[in-house]
Amino acid sequence: MSSPSLTVYYNTRCPVCDAGIDWQRNKLLALVRSGAVDFKDINEQPDALAHFGASLDDIRRRLHATDETGRLIVGADVAIALWRLTPGEGWLAALSGNRVALPVTRFVYDRFADLLFAWNKWCGRW
Repeated sequence: MSSPSLTVYYNTRCPVCDAGIDWQRNKLLALVRSGAVDFKDINEQPDALAHFGASLDDIRRRLHATDETGRLIVGADVAIALWRLTPGEGWLAALSGNRVALPVTRFVYDRFADLLFAWNKWCGRW
């Protein structure tokens, strides 16, 4: 079997992240079962992306993924990549990932991720 077209690293200790990825994984069940998409809990492999310079807190703060070529994808770009693969959600990828909207999408994602990270830290999840 070849490498997954997308391997997503996420944080199960964040209830919002865990629920969101669980929901997305269920929508991509056929691709997950075929091995085309893989989801990995960063808490089980905290150094998985260290060779990219990504720390555990970096991955707790923002989604990270690798594509089939091994290229690192971060933040809103991971969400867009997932939407592109998800049946019925290509429009969302096109809307939020076009060259005009992408800077806004990234900004909004990053601010939400910062707030979510701070909330989780305040709650003592890490």
